[in-house]
Amino acid sequence: MKSGNRRHRLLTGGIVLLTTGALALSGCSTPQESEGKGGGGGQLTMATGSTGGTYFPLGGEIAQKWTSEIKGVNVSTQASGASVENLKLLDQGEVDLIMAINGLSSQASEGKGAEFEGKPVEDIVSLGNVYHEVYQMVASKKSGIKTFADLKGKRVDIGPPGSGTALAFVQIMEAYGMDPEKDVKQFQSDFDDAATKLKDGQVDAAFAALAMPAGSISEISTSTPVEVVSVSDDVLTKLQEDDPTYNQIDVPAGTYGDSTKSTTVTNWATLYGTSELDDDTACKLTQTMYEQAGEMEHEVSKELKVDTADEARGNIKMHPGSKKYLDTKSCD
Repeated sequence: MKSGNRRHRLLTGGIVLLTTGALALSGCSTPQESEGKGGGGGQLTMATGSTGGTYFPLGGEIAQKWTSEIKGVNVSTQASGASVENLKLLDQGEVDLIMAINGLSSQASEGKGAEFEGKPVEDIVSLGNVYHEVYQMVASKKSGIKTFADLKGKRVDIGPPGSGTALAFVQIMEAYGMDPEKDVKQFQSDFDDAATKLKDGQVDAAFAALAMPAGSISEISTSTPVEVVSVSDDVLTKLQEDDPTYNQIDVPAGTYGDSTKSTTVTNWATLYGTSELDDDTACKLTQTMYEQAGEMEHEVSKELKVDTADEARGNIKMHPGSKKYLDTKSCD
């Protein structure tokens, strides 16, 4: 399904023009100043997510660390519609690196799922897991929604069109024996907009794949009491039959205001690239991402751990360069 040319360009001393956003992520430095420690390497672009999600700010921090710590590497980021769009951008050669949900990525590599049926993303490799994507169905307490069955007839924002979040919503609803098209009144927007709708009473619930705790949900809970709707054990089992990358996770009581304890499902947000990325660069990207995690400010950066870098990888291979670092803890 691949088309277009890979955007990995070697910097050979000429002037490289970056977008304003890329300059901002590089500290508004000149290309010569932002080539890392020593200069003379490659310009890479990473697709992240919407500005209201986790991918965008966290991806920006990781890109800054790569640019400052790896000799000759300059990484810029771009906002996107997250997982589904990112996988398509990677497949089309429009970007070099992406963040995406691991379960959806595994399906895409096999040409499965609504967005990739018969159109596999053929060249995709993992560089390591980033953090848990926790699927959170957040409902206002006044809506009376306590289970997924209670969503019937309700107004629900299911996530951006074509996003991994929206696809996960469909999978969960179908596992409950419900029709996601007929049983709820759907709205589709990024979570910043969905949160505003929930706060203003325009929707009864909003579904999102976010880190936990999610700042946007915490902000809502200060004025609008909310609950995170649980996913039952039997539905988790059904989900895992089709996608073994799903795992269970508890949402402790009080995570959002006075919310009660709930149980939901999670995937990994994973860093992906292609086999065209050379082994040394891939090794150093993986090394820097994990070894510099303690220097990052985003709350979920604490989940960047070597021990879980290869967890629930599914059918996608680890890049040989990244595997070298995970096996030896060195790129020498």
